[in-house]
Amino acid sequence: MENLAYTDDETQKQRIETIDGVIVMMSPRPRPEHTVISGRIFAEFDRYLRKKPCKAYPNGVDLFLDEKNHFIPDAMIVCDRNKITKRGVVGAPDLAVEVLSQTTAMYDRTKKKDIYEKAGVKEYWIVDGWGKFIEVYILTNGKFELNNIYYYLPVEEKAQLQSLPEKEQAQINKSAYGKIKVSLYDDLYIDLDDIFDDV
Repeated sequence: MENLAYTDDETQKQRIETIDGVIVMMSPRPRPEHTVISGRIFAEFDRYLRKKPCKAYPNGVDLFLDEKNHFIPDAMIVCDRNKITKRGVVGAPDLAVEVLSQTTAMYDRTKKKDIYEKAGVKEYWIVDGWGKFIEVYILTNGKFELNNIYYYLPVEEKAQLQSLPEKEQAQINKSAYGKIKVSLYDDLYIDLDDIFDDV
């Protein structure tokens, strides 16, 4: 199978994915915020995973789930090193991240999510850079279940939250603010400040 991720022409490189055998054009140049967010997520994964069995990959690495589904996730974690080849990752990663864009949001939330689920991806992140939140889905009995939606809070909003009376604070799900617990490791947490601050 040839690498369909980038097709050269005289003007630019076009990013292409195949979903259920149908070619889907991606944005040739993601907006700067998209690139910063996906890069920061990869950097956090990579920093933790160095010298560990699992390996992190950034945006631009080809993922071949099967003959009909070729994606380019914004970040991913692969624990089975046998899936790593010269042309990309072949088979389901353990964790996949998609940062929403106007052209891909519908696919990321529907078809791609379903395909990741069927392929056996253990954890799937949908990242909304506009609203600054991350939806985390965990594969449970072969189906993705929404684990939580994690919201970024700027410093001033965190202070407001902490200033609420204890009774009101108790009604707020604090686990949805601050840090994401990655299911693959007991001590891997991603701080949303490190992802969304100053974006």
